[in-house]
Amino acid sequence: MYKANDDRYENAVVRRAGNSGLQLPALSFGLWHSFGDDANYGDSEKVMLKAFDSGIFCFDNAFNYGPSAGAAERMFGEVYRANLKPYRDELVITTKAGFNSGLGPYGNFSSRKTLINALDGSLKRMGLDYVDVYYSHRFDPNTSLAETAEALDSVVRSGKALYIGISNYNAAQTKEITKYFNELHTPFVVNQASYNMLNRGVEDDGLIKTLADEHKALVAYGPLAEGLLTDKYLNGMPDDVKIHWSNEFVIKHGKDELVKKLNQLNDLAKNRNQNLAQMSLAWLLHDKTVASVVTGASKVNHLEDNLKALNNLDFTNDELTEIDKIVKE
Repeated sequence: MYKANDDRYENAVVRRAGNSGLQLPALSFGLWHSFGDDANYGDSEKVMLKAFDSGIFCFDNAFNYGPSAGAAERMFGEVYRANLKPYRDELVITTKAGFNSGLGPYGNFSSRKTLINALDGSLKRMGLDYVDVYYSHRFDPNTSLAETAEALDSVVRSGKALYIGISNYNAAQTKEITKYFNELHTPFVVNQASYNMLNRGVEDDGLIKTLADEHKALVAYGPLAEGLLTDKYLNGMPDDVKIHWSNEFVIKHGKDELVKKLNQLNDLAKNRNQNLAQMSLAWLLHDKTVASVVTGASKVNHLEDNLKALNNLDFTNDELTEIDKIVKE
């Protein structure tokens, strides 16, 4: 029978989401990849429990994570019920709806019916009475933001979520929906967005500043740009490399140019006694608006390697300037 490590918080790095009471581990455990229908339960259980034993108490899910949709939530639910249920009060469990959450017209986006129906299914799959953060996974161009905000507010009022988040909303969309949340007194705390050293969209758009001004937090997903910010491509990129839509533009000047930049960043990481992936994770946390970075790991050794990023979170101004110079030139 599983018993959590008594020293799990001894070296944990915990950050606050804006000025809210929500606190998150600097690294959260994401189930976006590797936890679908083909996942091995034993391997999944081992890496999730290692994460919790290492001070990672936030598990980030979504209705569509799999494949197939709902599979990652089911896998998490099995591990939770078998091992983690006694620790529910310590855990921050999140999920989202808006992508492929069912057949028919209510299977996507952020209408009231879509969001409320999806959460009921997610809670059932995970074996939970509530989630700690419930996200609208994407902006709905055909539904008023007021309706989306009111739906999310009602989820909190019903006791099915403690806090509310949004994901993949730009600065203008975030600013507008925040107005509605403020009027409703909804505990809206965080926007989860794609962000990494190569992908500065949240900076260019002004989203980081908008969140800071509103005393909200950013949770960064895709911190390693689908493996680009690891040692995987330092010797070149194959023609068939697949990149998530949120990071596709980083190859706009060609793969050879990108590989050159990756090697320059890797040299800088070596000077910090980190590998490229570790520096990439640490870099995201240099901005206090970033409350947590969502990382995935299918193997324990990958998780342990990511955790080493927390050993050196300090950057000099010269290092930050050099990173910007390499990436933006």
